[in-house]
Amino acid sequence: MAQPKGPNSRRVHLGAVLMKMRDDRGLSRNDVAAALNLDLTKLWRVERGRTGLQKQQDLRDLLDHYGVTDPDVIANLLQIHRESLQDGWWTPYNPHLAKGMREYVGMETDAKAINAWQPNLVFGLLQTEAYARALLMSAKLVDETTSDNIDANVQLRMERKALVTEEAPRPLWVIMSEAALRGTIGSYELMEEQRAEIIRLSEIDQISVQILPDDSTGYRASQNFVLLEMGEPLGTIVQADQADGQAGITDAKPKVGKFLRRFDGLRAAALGPNETPRFIRDLEKNLNSKWKRTS
Repeated sequence: MAQPKGPNSRRVHLGAVLMKMRDDRGLSRNDVAAALNLDLTKLWRVERGRTGLQKQQDLRDLLDHYGVTDPDVIANLLQIHRESLQDGWWTPYNPHLAKGMREYVGMETDAKAINAWQPNLVFGLLQTEAYARALLMSAKLVDETTSDNIDANVQLRMERKALVTEEAPRPLWVIMSEAALRGTIGSYELMEEQRAEIIRLSEIDQISVQILPDDSTGYRASQNFVLLEMGEPLGTIVQADQADGQAGITDAKPKVGKFLRRFDGLRAAALGPNETPRFIRDLEKNLNSKWKRTS
């Protein structure tokens, strides 16, 4: 089995393994918490990958309680535990990240594939640096953010973009509405550069971009979301923005299944990936014509 790479995925991987071991023994969390004098809530958070075990002895106690005696299995899990406590490459940005984004960036880093729907804006991993900065600047007063915060988030976004464009890139499939391309962030010239960047990225082998036209009568989801394919034992997880602007992450199968169906519906309704460059060039001509008439 391929091992997870980053500390977040290692923590979630370890939690999933421990939960399966407990289930295989027919034990409830209450049973384990009572037997080992553990906090029940903390045990739940460990199994769901929300927090880690700070001491290796805690892990050894759990493995002993579950009857694990294979030295290779124990050594492997202890190694995963050690690595789960390491800092991720994004750690210096943590003070500037909104709640939920620290976990999301770590999971995104380890994802085997990324599928996303964005109805209103250009998806983050497709953004130019100028677009990302202008987008964050437009919300500076509303969100009461600082210039340092904006600088850090722009830099982080560009480093995340490298995940799908540089060394060992993973597949990225993005569906965006036509409105995301028509809207003006920053300036008209900035949007010209951004649309050209989407064309460039869409021609990279592992990147697929679909556009859902305004006049499409097919399925259209109002909420943006990202599906991260993590591989076993983590499976697929979904991130969807919440009403308060925070990033909500879940691996609950009913919810993940709902978003998988949504993505399939959007993929069927949108234009094919091969039509994206032509669609954007035609849109550019139309927008240029309107811009010249009004300038």
